[in-house]
Amino acid sequence: MMNEQIPESWRAALAGVLDAPSSRQLGGWLQAEEDASKLVYPPRGTRLRALELTPLDQVKVVILGQDPYHGPGQAHGLSFSVPEGVKVPPSLVNIYKELETDCGIARRADGNLESWARQGVLLLNNSLTVEAGLAGSHARRGWDAITDAAVAAVAARNDPTVFILWGSHAQGKAARISELAETSRHLVLKSVHPSPLSAHRGFFGSRPFSQANAFLQKNGRNPIHW
Repeated sequence: MMNEQIPESWRAALAGVLDAPSSRQLGGWLQAEEDASKLVYPPRGTRLRALELTPLDQVKVVILGQDPYHGPGQAHGLSFSVPEGVKVPPSLVNIYKELETDCGIARRADGNLESWARQGVLLLNNSLTVEAGLAGSHARRGWDAITDAAVAAVAARNDPTVFILWGSHAQGKAARISELAETSRHLVLKSVHPSPLSAHRGFFGSRPFSQANAFLQKNGRNPIHW
């Protein structure tokens, strides 16, 4: 489908699923959507940014999102993140609030989480594209198999890793990964989604950031500078 775009560290883990008919169909469908002048986010060249910034052998934490932001200029290939200069979305505002309560880290003015990704935080959405203005529009088009394989590749590694699952969608995705159900070497943190619709029902006060770092340090891995 798009082997030339897959970062080197992920190629072996994703080779099988990328060769599957569903992945080839996804590539053809995306091309047809763009040929029909439909606007797809994020733009070409940034759709695998999460894999580019966080090589498989460097993953320490996985934070799963659902699909990219569907507003102009927001999506740039990392879950929950937006480029500098773009207004911080409400869910990320709440993530920053919890980070401040949890770790005493002052809220940032921008929403660019590339610094997390470069430290080993895999900011992966379930679907890696979306049509402008239509949330969830590229669900069930073939991305699930590819991103499931990426999560499974992380879970299959021996390095103790933290999986942060916010909301039922992320938790459902993790439930499909047999390695997560069968292993005790990883830490799986679950709470409701940080969206303003649900954050007050258990996201605030869940302290995922300090728990993640304590687990990493306990297992001889460097903590994340959130």
